[in-house]
Amino acid sequence: MARLTNLAGIATLLLSKIVTANYSLLKTYDASNFFSEFQIVNIPDPSSGFVEYVDAATAESKSLVGIRNGQVYLGADSITDNTTNGRPSVRVESTDYFTTGLFIADIAHMPGNACGVWPAYWTSGPDWPNSGEIDIIEAINLQKTPIITLHSGTGCTVANTGSAAGSVLTNANCNTGCSQSTTDTQAYGDEFNAVKGGAYATQWTTKGIAIWFFPRASIPADITAGTPDPTTWGKPLTYFVDSGGCDFATHFKSNRFIFNINFCGWAGNVWSSFPECSAKAATCKEYVAQNPSAFTEAYWLINSLKVYREGTTKRFVSEVAHQKGSFCEPWKRIFEGEEVVTCKLFNCDKAPDGTAAARRDK
Repeated sequence: MARLTNLAGIATLLLSKIVTANYSLLKTYDASNFFSEFQIVNIPDPSSGFVEYVDAATAESKSLVGIRNGQVYLGADSITDNTTNGRPSVRVESTDYFTTGLFIADIAHMPGNACGVWPAYWTSGPDWPNSGEIDIIEAINLQKTPIITLHSGTGCTVANTGSAAGSVLTNANCNTGCSQSTTDTQAYGDEFNAVKGGAYATQWTTKGIAIWFFPRASIPADITAGTPDPTTWGKPLTYFVDSGGCDFATHFKSNRFIFNINFCGWAGNVWSSFPECSAKAATCKEYVAQNPSAFTEAYWLINSLKVYREGTTKRFVSEVAHQKGSFCEPWKRIFEGEEVVTCKLFNCDKAPDGTAAARRDK
């Protein structure tokens, strides 16, 4: 539909500008605390992949998780032949939840290109899709570049005004998955690993979500120094902004971070679209089950994930949680009376009125 007035175009232009903010470090996840701040989740795969997400004890015994040379290691099984329940792998989820902020992941290695593999670094909320999902790194099989996608409840339509050249908005409706394809081959898989990885920076505001990728040799000095300034980074790899039908504050909130290595699922659904893969086996499941050595490069090496918030970090005062249905709502972390962006799950106890509620003061 054609725009009715120039005002709509002006609004889109304003929203497409990178938000100016002074950021201060709120939290760092790295080798010193990663496995106490991220849970190894043993669940059936919600995406119907051919994967067995193992529990912490199994992950440790199979050497699928650990600290290697000061880096966080998350891997998939590359030994077991003829797997019947899916290839053993790991899925980790942060115990903290966030709403807006600047998130910088320094990743040294990601799962390499391989038939059947489906790795992801992403966020998701407890009330999916209404609390949103941000797929920061995701691709399948032998794809050379990542597909960056948002998911939301109904009523969120976006534009990609302000994205780097070569990024294409392939779907604007976030309820069905609004995606941008990219052309930066160093941002994913084997070529990412060849340049020793790099940094993915995600700026999430109430006006939009911008994602940059910087190869190792091109990480901005302000990121290295811990004083990130997105206004100096140039156009992001992808930028999602309101096109007149998306309130980001409503559609994206209380998300946790997730790293996982999946198999088949989406990759299996389009197996025949990859002739190099379909020539190896009739189905994705058959190939993944019978070719463990194909997945020796299916692992993450994470240097750090740093969380920044606008302004100066305030003194932590208390955490509050309450139960909704069968799970606890995220903690509301309160800094000197101000609710801010990070929350934490808690094993709630029953309150006198029969609901589950808890409070912990610091």
